[in-house]
Amino acid sequence: MITLTRKLKTDAEAQKSGSTPNRRVSVRDKLLVKEVQEMEQMLPNTCKVKFDDPHCLHEFSLIVAPDEGYWQGGKFVFRVSVSEEYNMAPPSVKCSTKLWHPNISEEGDICLSLLRQNSIDGLGWAPTRRLKDLIWGLNSLFTDLLNFDDPLNIEAAELYLKDRDQFRNKVREYVTQFARR
Repeated sequence: MITLTRKLKTDAEAQKSGSTPNRRVSVRDKLLVKEVQEMEQMLPNTCKVKFDDPHCLHEFSLIVAPDEGYWQGGKFVFRVSVSEEYNMAPPSVKCSTKLWHPNISEEGDICLSLLRQNSIDGLGWAPTRRLKDLIWGLNSLFTDLLNFDDPLNIEAAELYLKDRDQFRNKVREYVTQFARR
């Protein structure tokens, strides 16, 4: 993160002095420098962000470790990729931890309005959204945004509606097998 900020400053100084910087910094990267700092300051206690490459702010992992609810005790990793079209287009997100969840498929696809360019409920992505909104939305999938009425994993939602104890047991089985901290 600091490296990209330094690069932006060096490029700006090079432009002022009349020399040509090595490469042009994209609008996405300029936005991400500010947003990543804001995001890291406003992370929920249950979340942690990890950058594999500090020069690459558009690819990172979000680790969510719920401290309450069905998935408590688990550690769930989401891979976030921010395209060049950001902030007009939402980041793409995939859950790389296998889990039993009505809004996350076993393959890692996620059903969250915020990740859609256009959503029926009007809560989809908009240029006014920020990375911190995405982080809070993903974190909330384990608590208050849990949606059994519009599931991606229909089998998980049906099991919840039919037998909550059995649903809880299946979630615990997945947490134990795939998401132990």
